[in-house]
Parts: sequence; structure tokens; C-alpha cells
Amino acid sequence: MQTMSLNQTPDIAPVFQLKGSMLAITVLELARNDLESLDRQLAAKVIQAPNFFSNTPLVLALDKLPADEGAIDLPGLMRICRHHGLRTLAIRASRIEDIAAAIAIDLPVLPPSGARERPLEPEPQAKKPEPTPPPPPAEPEVRPTRIITSPVRGGQQIYAQGGDLVVTGSVSPGAELLADGNIHVYGAMRGRALAGIKGNTRARIFCQQMTAEMVSIAGQYKVCEDLRRDPLWGTGVQVSLSGDVLNITRL
Repeated sequence: MQTMSLNQTPDIAPVFQLKGSMLAITVLELARNDLESLDRQLAAKVIQAPNFFSNTPLVLALDKLPADEGAIDLPGLMRICRHHGLRTLAIRASRIEDIAAAIAIDLPVLPPSGARERPLEPEPQAKKPEPTPPPPPAEPEVRPTRIITSPVRGGQQIYAQGGDLVVTGSVSPGAELLADGNIHVYGAMRGRALAGIKGNTRARIFCQQMTAEMVSIAGQYKVCEDLRRDPLWGTGVQVSLSGDVLNITRL
């Protein structure tokens, strides 16, 4: 039986290590919002190469979808992929609706890729593709702060790409604020606020009156049921991220 040194207690002894790794990740790049055709075409690929479609890690690339294709059913898309042996780890997206849909189900969002990727056609009974190093992360585009001086009504969605979002009025229930940077609301905040939506963990949310339906930073979120239990509900607060925990403190 292994014994523990008197100088090495369970609280001090390390229990994990973080290590880099090069893994083969398949990217499914969607050209059209047509899940029925996708299901049929994936089924045909499975017949050709069943070994390839066996718990294959997958990134869903939605950044090439035309802007007018309409909102995609992300949970439905993931179910189709899973049915054919493809396990979705994250999505790659640029459209606001795709990013918001991923955050809503706690799915990681990767920035759009600027690299040229070679088409991967699985051969019958072929080996898995050789690992390729991931492309370097795209540098975020810095844009001026977006300022909204009128009240934000229910059903409206406002996005500050590459910068901060400032709303000087109130935000109604059902409205949605999204920003790559910080979000400032100087009126009553009753809708949803999603800051750092492309992974900026240093982003913050500032509200003069926190009565939000949801707040989120870099994919970590709290909904109204959690926020109501906070003693700072209805007051002026700032929301920040520490690890995977959202901290709410008084302004």
C-alpha cells in the first residue's frame, strides 16, 4: 500500500497537470441551413466509411453560412451529427444568432478561421486523418464603443462587434445585448446581457439596476432564478469572471 509523506498532505499534493496536445479534430463546414439534406448526405458517407464515423470529435463550422440563411436549429444539428457518430466539441461562428444559440446551451464558441482548410473525404475503412496543428487564433478587430441612447425594447438584439456596448436607457424584458467587450447599462437592466461572447474572460457587465433575465461572460452565465437570490438584486452592480465563476459586486 502506498504511504503518504508526513510533509505531503492531500491539500498540498497536486492532483492534476495542464498539458498541451495535438489532436485530430474534424471540422464540418456547413454551407446551407438544410438539416434534412445534411442527415441524408451524412448517412451516405457513413455507408462508405463506417470506421471514420465512430465517436469522431467535431467542430461545427457555421461561419460560412450566408447571412440570409436564417437561424439554425443548433441542438437539432448536434443530434444529427451525434446520430452519425460525430461528437460536437465546439462551434465556429460569426453570426450573432449562432453565437447566442451556442452560449444558451453552454457550447464553446471558436472565432472564425482565416486559414484555408483542405476538404476531407473519408475513404472506405480509412484511417483517421493525420493530426494537423490548429490555426493561430484570429486577432480580434478593435472597434469603437457602440453607444445606444434610446431604450432597448423587448425582442431587440444589439451587438457591439470588437468593442464595448453602452446603453444609456433601460433594457426591457426579452431584449438581448451582446458585446465582444464590456457592457454598460445606465438604466434598468431587465433583458439579457452577454459580454465577451468570443471568449474575452476579462470582459465585465456594469448595471445601475440589476434585474436581468440572464448575464453571461465568455459563455459562463447566471439566469434570473440565480440572480434573484443575490442580495444585490435590483441594485447597481458589476459582473466579472473568475475562472468559471461569475462574481457580482456592488458598484
